[in-house]
Amino acid sequence: MIKKAILFALLLACIGSYTFAQTVDTIRLKDKRLLTSVLQPGFKQYMVYFQMPVRNKVLSISLWTRDVSVTKFQNQPVYKVTQNWYAADTNQYRHIVSINKKADFAPIYHSETIGTKTKAYNWYADKVVGADTVANNLAKDFKIDFNTPNLNWNLDIETFEMLPLAAGKTFAINFYDAGILKPDYILYKVTGSETLTLLNNEKVDCWVLLHDGEHNGAKFTQTFWITKKNHEFIKEEDAFNGGYRYKVKLPGSAVNVVERFKK
Repeated sequence: MIKKAILFALLLACIGSYTFAQTVDTIRLKDKRLLTSVLQPGFKQYMVYFQMPVRNKVLSISLWTRDVSVTKFQNQPVYKVTQNWYAADTNQYRHIVSINKKADFAPIYHSETIGTKTKAYNWYADKVVGADTVANNLAKDFKIDFNTPNLNWNLDIETFEMLPLAAGKTFAINFYDAGILKPDYILYKVTGSETLTLLNNEKVDCWVLLHDGEHNGAKFTQTFWITKKNHEFIKEEDAFNGGYRYKVKLPGSAVNVVERFKK
């Protein structure tokens, strides 16, 4: 049975617009539509904060870091993305490591540690299985098979930075969130462009990318801003249940908390 998201993507491809032709790009690994050459290695930090209607005078704030590097894994060049999520409660701390082929960003390995609990996976073109070489892996017996290779949804930021964004485009991305949801085509639409003012008052022209979704019966909207010049993820706004989550990239001069506490 063809998934509803694919049918919707095909329908969008057939609908014209008075101002421009609506196009849909289905992002599959075999098509190699991701612009892997534009993904820039380096250390990035994001301030993430929530505001809920029942606590409208309170912000829940955390700091997320993402370190993208090019290295070797299993004798092939790969992108390694290391994430650390810091919050006021140590039980909410997350350490995430993802490894993807450099050529097409195909996932190879993904692990996530929350507190002291680790789930680690080996990722293949036709399945994801628990990594049996990782000690105390809570997902060691996990396995899911699929017919089509997919992308790691946990790396949505890096994936968005590699999209060939343009006015009028809609992308159907075959995402999988390891151990959580089944692989599915998720729709993201370029709704236009907007100029953002950064923390240093620099103005940057961005594409605006929109996703409307549903989780556990509740609808939500995600909006992302990616710079046109450098394909850089700058900002995210999520709206759900009357509340909001924001993710804002901090400038390069912000403190690198990981390196500071290594000393």
